[in-house]
Amino acid sequence: MDRRRARLRRSRRHLVARHRVSQVGHRAEAPPRPAPPRRGSLTLGSLAAYLARCHFPAASTPVDCAFSGGADSTALILLAQAAGLVVTAHHVDHGLRPESAADARLAADIAHQCGAAVVVHRVQVEPGPNMEARARAARRAVLPPGAMTGHTADDQAETVLLRLLRGAGTDGIGSMRPGPTHPILNLRRYETEQICTDVGIAWVDDPSNTDPTITRNAIRHQVLPLLADVAGRDPVPLLTRTAAIARDDAALLDALVDQQVPDPTDTRVLAAVPPAIAARALRRWLSVDGYPPDAAAIDRVFKVVHHRVTACEIPGGRRVARRGGFLHIITPGDHAN
Repeated sequence: MDRRRARLRRSRRHLVARHRVSQVGHRAEAPPRPAPPRRGSLTLGSLAAYLARCHFPAASTPVDCAFSGGADSTALILLAQAAGLVVTAHHVDHGLRPESAADARLAADIAHQCGAAVVVHRVQVEPGPNMEARARAARRAVLPPGAMTGHTADDQAETVLLRLLRGAGTDGIGSMRPGPTHPILNLRRYETEQICTDVGIAWVDDPSNTDPTITRNAIRHQVLPLLADVAGRDPVPLLTRTAAIARDDAALLDALVDQQVPDPTDTRVLAAVPPAIAARALRRWLSVDGYPPDAAAIDRVFKVVHHRVTACEIPGGRRVARRGGFLHIITPGDHAN
């Protein structure tokens, strides 16, 4: 029992402890540049235990890294440097606060300390509803394709819970996978903080990460610690394992779709296969920029497939119509595809 309580205490510390070195939003100007970290601390050997769990390309490969100045993205750059990669850090200034320009200068200073080249992208995100989603879209629009992110196992656990709350299936639950764009996904958040501390780099915490009105923050600071209490163990490894199982299941479903639905517009085939296979084929066909239509839209398309209606509306101002036993997408300009 004592050992179980000790494990639980360690789990809770990992989930809720915050090593708050500074807050960008409270800093009037960037501090003097500290002495660069010991170069010996950036060698392959000194970070070998962490690197063995990462997914980096071969040494000397040029890579782009999304960089906020936080512990996760700072550790990403440090590890990429230790792996011998040629790193360019990309910081996005959303212009959402008066201090954002100073924030960008401070982030650039941290990236330079880590030995990376820096590019600052300035975007304009107007205040209003869905600001988090709009800021994320603005970031994606300016970051280079394939840019690495500093997402960790803790981020993946939070994403699993977020997607479950939104009724996601296997694709949503397992959407993040370790690989070229998520090279440190197998590391924990407390480990990225430890890497920065060991190297001697001070990171910054975004004050918005503690805003309880943001659902992800509520999951991070309230739901996950509560799950740790209820389960008597750290829930993050369990949730990341769930994500891995979902990815495997999604891969099997994709293979079945390829085998059973060679043409996702053929209504006779769609009506004959199991509904889960047909729905997956339709989601793939109707996706825009990797984003599939929601379940309600797929249900409407099923009515077209089964001859209950001749056409239906789907997101993006498009319509799906049945002609001669096949589905067609009709764009706002009434051009059938």
